[in-house]
Amino acid sequence: MTFAHWLPFALASVILVAIPGPTVLLVISYALGHGRRYALATTAGVALGDLTSMTASMLGLGVILAASAMLFTALKWLGAAYLVYLGIKLWRTPATSLDTSHTAAAPNTRRIFVHAYAVTALNPKSLIFFVAFVPQFIDPHTAITPQIVVFEATFVLLATANALAYALLASAARRLIRQPRVQRAVNRTGGSLLMAAGVLAAMWKKTYG
Repeated sequence: MTFAHWLPFALASVILVAIPGPTVLLVISYALGHGRRYALATTAGVALGDLTSMTASMLGLGVILAASAMLFTALKWLGAAYLVYLGIKLWRTPATSLDTSHTAAAPNTRRIFVHAYAVTALNPKSLIFFVAFVPQFIDPHTAITPQIVVFEATFVLLATANALAYALLASAARRLIRQPRVQRAVNRTGGSLLMAAGVLAAMWKKTYG
């Protein structure tokens, strides 16, 4: 895999991991409730959860690749459309109050780690998302397994850094991040980026796929 082939995936991943989802909201919730002391526990849970979910998704993708080139092409088109759908859905998501009930009784770090792992790994939307997203950047004319390994490592590292950044930022801006107008701005910005990622993935596929 060349750097020019890896870079579009890395750039798209940076955009996608920055968009708030259930995992990010969980990280923010604990940060709002307890501050920085739980950042590492939630980040570790997210990292292991992403690794588990993405590995399961890629095993399924490998079966599809081995079965039919036409099916793989169809999956890529559906994946691009799915990214656009997620962007529209995020744009329309109303602002909600983040759950800060964790402040009542501070759980131990092991419990937070398990919770973050479960939310990340057991979310069925994550399995679908990875199967929709990764094929946009795979070159079926070269060895598939090395590409999947590099893409998975890249995404997990970026997602881990993103979760840690959200935890630290949320703990430092507890009042601001609770405001509905801030949540609406984040949702609409994230939705726009997600729709753009879907369109760009389809264009990239048409040019190079």
